[in-house]
Amino acid sequence: MAQVRVRFAPSPTGHLHLGAARTALFNWLFAQGNKGKFILRIEDTDIERSSQEMTKGIVAGLEWLGLEWDEGPYYQSERLNLYREAAQQLVAKGKAYYCYCSPEEIKLRKAKARSKGEFWRYDRRCYYLSEAEKKRFEAENRSRAIRFLVPGQEEIKFDDLIHGQIKVKSKNIEDFVLLRSDGYPTYHLSVVIDDLSMGITHVIRGDDHISNTPKQILLYEALGVPLPRFGHLPLILGPDKKKLSKRHGVTSVLEFRNQGYLPLAVLNFLAQMSWSPGDEERIYTVEEMVARFSFDRVSKGSPIYNLSKLEWLNHQLINQMSAEELFPVIRENLIRFSLWSEDLDSDRKDWFLGLIGLLKERSKTINELAKNCRPFLSDDFPLEEEAVNKYLTHPQLPELLDKLKNDFEQLKDFRPDLTERVLRQRAEEEGVKAALLIHALRVLLLGMKVSPGIFDVLKYMGKEKTLQRMKKLPTMVTQIQRRE
Repeated sequence: MAQVRVRFAPSPTGHLHLGAARTALFNWLFAQGNKGKFILRIEDTDIERSSQEMTKGIVAGLEWLGLEWDEGPYYQSERLNLYREAAQQLVAKGKAYYCYCSPEEIKLRKAKARSKGEFWRYDRRCYYLSEAEKKRFEAENRSRAIRFLVPGQEEIKFDDLIHGQIKVKSKNIEDFVLLRSDGYPTYHLSVVIDDLSMGITHVIRGDDHISNTPKQILLYEALGVPLPRFGHLPLILGPDKKKLSKRHGVTSVLEFRNQGYLPLAVLNFLAQMSWSPGDEERIYTVEEMVARFSFDRVSKGSPIYNLSKLEWLNHQLINQMSAEELFPVIRENLIRFSLWSEDLDSDRKDWFLGLIGLLKERSKTINELAKNCRPFLSDDFPLEEEAVNKYLTHPQLPELLDKLKNDFEQLKDFRPDLTERVLRQRAEEEGVKAALLIHALRVLLLGMKVSPGIFDVLKYMGKEKTLQRMKKLPTMVTQIQRRE
């Protein structure tokens, strides 16, 4: 078999959304597993809607996911002569013809048919023009498009890698435009010429392209060249069972990066939409996904987008990663929020790695992990109002914490076993539950009602910062009383 060559060909008219990213992943896995080539092609012939910004976003999204391409990116806007030459060759072979109908004329004829309740498709008016009429239009310098001449009585069939055999009768396909009057190709022409010139062996794309495939097969046949294999992936649906879109809160793969999801978690999430490497309760490495991938295990049914699944995968991955592995990721996040200091790279790195180990089990995303680090790195952190009202309003608390602060001041070592012993002794002497002091400390130190074990928190907070925050209680109590 010839070397596998697949392509990912996004249009830079929008972000790299989940469906497109999954298409890229499945193409990439197939190429990697078959020692083939993965080609990136940017289909930017829609001049009005394409943008360089979107192109950069698509490239950045692929790079973040680690889906490196072997060739490209190729830009269709730089290949216009190829498409124009191919269209002219098809005219010369009698496989296509010039169409002088303006878009306005076409719209009027469609509207007229609809007003009568009739179905309309192009009626080959220009194909049946006399030579004299063609010469007159040419002399008038009338703009012209090129339409493909669809054979009348053919059955077009192909074996889809996912859906099996698909059949379409050519009589149900109108003579479609190949080259517009402005000289720009339609999708059908550009994609076939590009796939042909790039030696693409397998065209893997979304289900929404199934209706395009018969037209493109006709083009391959008209050009007298072998067909690639086709495979169409089921579309991802939102929870409402409608096609995934912005209304479901999904915009870009890079948005998942910004929200603190890890690339490998997103790859596993994408892989498990229509295909699964096996056990859905574990995280697969990229190498394992490559080894296991095959189209015969891709489901025909449309998967449902489920953000909680991604959260679960991301949480599992964060827990599996060592603090050293998480270090560069969390470092980048903290720099973005102006929470990083250079001493965390050197003098305090061991302390910071220990802090990551303490906090990662309760963090679903890197953003959440960074948020949980904040009280340890800065005095500017939010206080949960519910936690403040619930745990800092006991009338004895100012006196109790003042005594506990004095106890802590006497400690030369701020180890968890020592701080726990001191706290519990103080609670017993005062005739209160230790939980009263523990909850209050948690809110004072972290601003939240849930955290890792308080005595581990004290260790990483350190004696000096702990005592400073305990001193703030009287002021906080006064503020609470004023609010009440």
